[in-house]
Amino acid sequence: MSGTPHEVRFVTLHGHRRAYVKAGQGPVVLLLHGLGCDHTTWEPVIDSLARRYTVIAPDLLGHGQSAKPRADYSLGGYANGMRDLLTVLGIDKATVVGHSFGGGVAMQFAYQVPERTERLILVASGGLGPEVSPAIRAVTTPGFDQAMRVLTLPGVRHVGMAGMRALSRTPCKLTRDLDEVAEIYDSFKDPYACAAIRHVVRAVVDWRGQIVTMADRAYLTQEMPMSVIWGRDDKVIPVRHASNAAALAADARVEIIPDAGHFPHKDHPHRFAKIVHEFIRSTQPATYSRARFRSLLKSGQSRPQLASVTSIDTA
Repeated sequence: MSGTPHEVRFVTLHGHRRAYVKAGQGPVVLLLHGLGCDHTTWEPVIDSLARRYTVIAPDLLGHGQSAKPRADYSLGGYANGMRDLLTVLGIDKATVVGHSFGGGVAMQFAYQVPERTERLILVASGGLGPEVSPAIRAVTTPGFDQAMRVLTLPGVRHVGMAGMRALSRTPCKLTRDLDEVAEIYDSFKDPYACAAIRHVVRAVVDWRGQIVTMADRAYLTQEMPMSVIWGRDDKVIPVRHASNAAALAADARVEIIPDAGHFPHKDHPHRFAKIVHEFIRSTQPATYSRARFRSLLKSGQSRPQLASVTSIDTA
């Protein structure tokens, strides 16, 4: 299911063009896409969310219609970029929603600028455990660039994309996300996009899996409402990582959506938007206190407790 395409706007930050979509009015919701994607991954839910909120959906640097320079593609660099984008747009605070790699950016944003983060919503997020799809680990291998030069030749790429899209339409749960993977694969035809994605992946993944984790700083979420949303059939990042989030942040609200893969916002957009709205409606925005933040840093992490996991029936 796809939503209506929205007007893409542009702003220049630090000499680099940044693309973003803005829709709706009300409290701000910042949507951060995953690796190799762009703002269009959120199209199925933008209109639903825009009925109540101001939705900002950027193309992260190195993705979509944003610039793809030789630049800082670390989580910290991305978090700074989102801070500066909100500043230029005149936005002080936001509920930050991050999918997959964008979840890692969202967590880093909340850590770096807690005074500007009202809530944190993680969707099939990275940073909650080491396991990740072998396809993502493959990006870190020495032969990745050479393989992509062959696999993105016009004839090879078109056949590959057609095959992925055909498989995505079958009832097999293992192939449900291949339509999105096909779009990511197509983006690799741009050597600058390919190089940017390689830099991104190598900053957070090695041959053994994810190397960046929120575990050592999860206790800081005590002062911030957090929701975790996952598709039960996720084959990119295991759904058990949602339980990791619950153990690390005892007050996190965890939602597991049946019959959904790595992109639950695309598999069940209306249910996803409802979950986001109910979370925002039922929680108060975080209030930043420098004294409280200092106290948390000094006290360190207490032993986490497992939060309950709620299963959502999508029937």
